[in-house]
Amino acid sequence: MLPHPLLLPLRIIPGAVHAEVLARVLNHLLRGQPLATRLPEIEGKTVCIHIKDASSEIHFRIGHGRLQPAVPGRADVRISGTVQDFWLLATRREDPDTLFFSRRLCIEGDTDTGVHIKNLLDALDYDWESHFRAVLGETLGGAAFTLLRRTVGQRFAAR
Repeated sequence: MLPHPLLLPLRIIPGAVHAEVLARVLNHLLRGQPLATRLPEIEGKTVCIHIKDASSEIHFRIGHGRLQPAVPGRADVRISGTVQDFWLLATRREDPDTLFFSRRLCIEGDTDTGVHIKNLLDALDYDWESHFRAVLGETLGGAAFTLLRRTVGQRFAAR
């Protein structure tokens, strides 16, 4: 079996670079999502994403309701798994509960924060229309979403 295409970049690019890029991407994607309103509940907490097979750690801090890159060190919560399992989680091809209860993804640290993060992942049902409206405004965002849905098809709207 071939290694996952993300393994090499995760191994050679410093974790701080990954944290900066991922924080920016995730914060953008969270715009307009109900999930974003729940981030302040874990304000000030630090999270370490440990990708075991890449020997990579990515550190975040929740601040001002957003993900921020954090300096490596002690984290309130550490989530560990393989790049494949994180990919399955990110693409929603595998249910978060399945990954956690089968111990493919492991959460260590502050139990309350860990459970909160797991619940956030469980609740993730991405709303593209809300995202378009939050980023582009009500009128333009609605029009852009309608155009994209017509172009790409109903399948896009259901994602």
